[in-house]
Amino acid sequence: MKKMDLNLLVALHFLIEECSVAGAAHRMNMSAPAMSRTLARIRLVVEDPILVRTQHSMIPTPKALQIQEQVRGIVELSQAFFAQIRGFDLSAMSRTFSIRANDLFIGAYGVKLVEILKQHSPNSVLRFVPESDLDHDPLNAGSIDLVISSSRKFGADIKVQNLFSSSFVGIAREDHPIFDAEITPERFVTYDHISVSRRGRSAGPIDTALAELSIKRRVTYITPTFHTALFALGKSDLILPVMPTAMLENIEQLGLKLRPFTLPIPISNVMIVQAWHPRLEYDEAHRWLRRILKELTAD
Repeated sequence: MKKMDLNLLVALHFLIEECSVAGAAHRMNMSAPAMSRTLARIRLVVEDPILVRTQHSMIPTPKALQIQEQVRGIVELSQAFFAQIRGFDLSAMSRTFSIRANDLFIGAYGVKLVEILKQHSPNSVLRFVPESDLDHDPLNAGSIDLVISSSRKFGADIKVQNLFSSSFVGIAREDHPIFDAEITPERFVTYDHISVSRRGRSAGPIDTALAELSIKRRVTYITPTFHTALFALGKSDLILPVMPTAMLENIEQLGLKLRPFTLPIPISNVMIVQAWHPRLEYDEAHRWLRRILKELTAD
């Protein structure tokens, strides 16, 4: 590898992240031709195409993916260093915040968070990343800034803050026959259920509660996201038995003709948390993001 101009690192970071010369140019307030010339310089230095064109888009090369997180870490470290020297200026900041969360949280809070970011830090970008089992430790890997989850399975060094507690209700289409009479545990299991699990699991805490009553349910539809589950309810007799009450407003915004109901069995509340790596504990921009999320979800 030839001697690297450190000024090219930021451009390299945006090019890999955007997979687009135009997108990277916009992020850096450059013209597309200027960014194309910058990409050409990067290719000479790195001795790799970095981005290759397909029929409809550009995709990163294996080498680009290999160095992506290292480049991202260097860029963030340099940004934090200069911010510390000149004082934190949120309005002038240009940063990409990567947050891992499920689809319900993104639907409920994503747009609100974008509006806050646009108001206070217009040059920054919010990137939501879906939950996945492929990357088991994204916080330590540096690919994610924040994880929003009900899970407590984090490393001992990971920082965790409670955001809010949520109870659960069942939900079905508004003219579902389950609403024709009192919803007892026996009537609750008369209808087929939906399980939302990115791991493809059909069983959960609800089955434990039913087992104490010597009752079993039938799960016939398993989906990785809540939104696909909600759309499956509209034209079927399926029931979604565990819908977080904190997200019910989001359902109304979708315009779906669905109706919640009180579960006939006890299900414990869950605590939703935000988690981050200790390297970001005193990062001013990250502290601001965590505070905004705490305030937004509290409301």
